Amino acid sequence: MTNKRKYVSVASNFPGTQSSELIERRNQYVPRGVGNNTPIFVEKAQGALVHDVDGNVFLDFAGAIGTLNVGHCPPEVVEAVQKQAAQYIHSCFHVAMYEPYVELAEKLAKLTPGNFAKKTIFLNSGAEAVENAVKIARKFTGKPGIVSFTRGFHGRTLLGMSLTSKVKPYKFQMGPFAPAIYKAQFPYPLHRPDGLTEEQYADYCVRQFEDFLYTEAAPEELAAVIMEPVQGEGGFIVPPQAFVKGVYDICKKHNILFIADEIQTGFGRTGEMFASTHFGIEPDLITMSKSIAAGLPLSAVTGRAEIMDAPNPGEIGGTYGGSPLGCAAALAVLEKMERESLVERSRVIGETIRSYFTSLQSTVPQIAEVRGLGSMCAVEFIDPVTKQPMKEFVAKLIKASLEAGVILLSAGVHGNVIRFLTPLIISDEELQEGLDIIGEALASQYAASL
Repeated sequence: MTNKRKYVSVASNFPGTQSSELIERRNQYVPRGVGNNTPIFVEKAQGALVHDVDGNVFLDFAGAIGTLNVGHCPPEVVEAVQKQAAQYIHSCFHVAMYEPYVELAEKLAKLTPGNFAKKTIFLNSGAEAVENAVKIARKFTGKPGIVSFTRGFHGRTLLGMSLTSKVKPYKFQMGPFAPAIYKAQFPYPLHRPDGLTEEQYADYCVRQFEDFLYTEAAPEELAAVIMEPVQGEGGFIVPPQAFVKGVYDICKKHNILFIADEIQTGFGRTGEMFASTHFGIEPDLITMSKSIAAGLPLSAVTGRAEIMDAPNPGEIGGTYGGSPLGCAAALAVLEKMERESLVERSRVIGETIRSYFTSLQSTVPQIAEVRGLGSMCAVEFIDPVTKQPMKEFVAKLIKASLEAGVILLSAGVHGNVIRFLTPLIISDEELQEGLDIIGEALASQYAASL
């Protein structure tokens, strides 16, 4: 028997027979270290809907961890990839160049924040973008040090792990890590000290960073600061604008490059094309990936032309970096975003999500905060009595939501945050149905906790 919804449909014997059989094969041939958030195998996906091999249909509120701002299999992107594949699949830009690479670099120079000459290198993954941004920054400045922030996430490669702040599951027993990496404190407005206004808290956090440059890392030895304008894996933490601008200004004062990690925040997710715009900054370097190419492997580093030109030929790049298929997909993504005003749509989605859960705060005291920018929204759950993060509560809520037809992800170093990464093409009806399913699961979970 299946549930009665317009869009989702999940059988009572979930996961189904075919998914269960595939899970057995997966467990036999794929390492357990490759984590899986749901026990489903996808058969097809379109827009905001995912169909599994057993005929179940889910609303996707995870978006492949923020990769699908334009949705699953947008026809324009599919057509662009098919057309490109029929012409040539790969020639390696280092060997024989192709126009889509240059065209996409030109578009990003115009779209990214900053009224100055820019250049772009394309790579395969977000972690590769971060690695290359650091290489470029070190080459340009001649300095080794890199500052990242508590709760920040920058990838699973050696340097990515070194910059990342969460030990488990990303770093435990994986060291030693890359040297000359320093961790500064990132604001957590929900936990600001009693008695401080928002403005005072922002000033306090900026002073913390200034002290950090005296106690942990000398500015003369720092090549760059890398910051997610809104922390992703760390819990969708939105810092005070004055903090981001304060750190940015300090970097300018000390000739430290500012790298904005926009891998999860980019391409309309926060209600601006890039989140840096919210904070009034023009980063020296920006790392991008995830939604840049609707799910095809592609990442980018865009930055000031003189900085990007610091490495010599051959010092940056890679065999598959900026593949023709990825570039063609990205160009189609940008056209679709502009044509359908998806940046503006992101704001509407975010307002709907935040309004829905804010209205539940009075009846569900475990909801400690509803936050976000644009459609990059999160709900944090804390025990109202003990003030401890409620990881198990969130895990059960995600499981119940999945069984009712909505794919969700958690976030935060304690796993007590639900994050929303719905495709920006989701309809109002689909969004509302998904929220109602989560709301019902939440009500049931809350009742069970009494």
